[in-house]
Amino acid sequence: MLDQAAALRKLAKEAKEKEVEEKELEQSSKGPKIITVTSGKGGVGKSNFVVNLSIALQMRGKKVLIFDADVGMGNDDVLMGFLPKYDVKDVIFNNMEIEDVIIEGPYGVRLLPGGSGFTAIEDISKEKRDKFLRKLASLENLDYIIMDTGAGVSRNVLGFIACSEELIVITTPEPTSLTDAYCLLKVINHFKIKTSAKVVINKIMSFKEGMGTYNKFNNTVSKFLDIKLDYLGALSEDKKLIEAVRKQKPFVISFPNAEVSKEINDIATKILGEKNKKKGTGAQGLFKKLFSIFS
Repeated sequence: MLDQAAALRKLAKEAKEKEVEEKELEQSSKGPKIITVTSGKGGVGKSNFVVNLSIALQMRGKKVLIFDADVGMGNDDVLMGFLPKYDVKDVIFNNMEIEDVIIEGPYGVRLLPGGSGFTAIEDISKEKRDKFLRKLASLENLDYIIMDTGAGVSRNVLGFIACSEELIVITTPEPTSLTDAYCLLKVINHFKIKTSAKVVINKIMSFKEGMGTYNKFNNTVSKFLDIKLDYLGALSEDKKLIEAVRKQKPFVISFPNAEVSKEINDIATKILGEKNKKKGTGAQGLFKKLFSIFS
């Protein structure tokens, strides 16, 4: 087993070697855009953001798949009011079909639970990998795959980031949250995994606080790291959000007129308004890269 540092060096090398292959895939594929959402620490509302953003995109006519990549700790299903019986490892090891594992949520948003599918990826034979990749063909009719990773810096998190076309980092105005988000970006920069990221400031008390927090964070990152940041938006500290979590019904549905729902819709509009120069690599391209990195 590689130690953490060696594993991260291998990850960086793999990411670099995949650049040519990724460009070829982008030119030939019409697959979904792959977005990784992560954070420097837990408790910043990352999964809530992923679930509600996905629903907001789906409500606008886009087809979205959430891949809950928070290995062993995912809770996207809970936020959507489900308790899955199966996850991606059942497709790989137990010969189940993708559609038997995927959960369909509000407005048709689909969720693929990651479970512990990538904790022992080195034990997956080439035959099982190839069979799994063939099964992924049924997922190609998508516009977005949004990966919800675990929090913090780990081989898993950095691997999922390396496999995405776009990175969104969630933080809050709290100093500890900002420090941890900076540390995550520092590692991403050190291993040259990404050169840009979008930022969402969660749990703000006012618009001014959101902009001020981002500007200070961006100034620090610009000064010390070679990563370009873009401000995607902010979400208010809203009591309706807490109530929605307790009801296990996403706030964009249960409280569509709440301030936080308007804000998540604004973020969805920004994402849809982006001119994508690149085509997505698709579900098969994504998991091919994941297998390569985690092997």
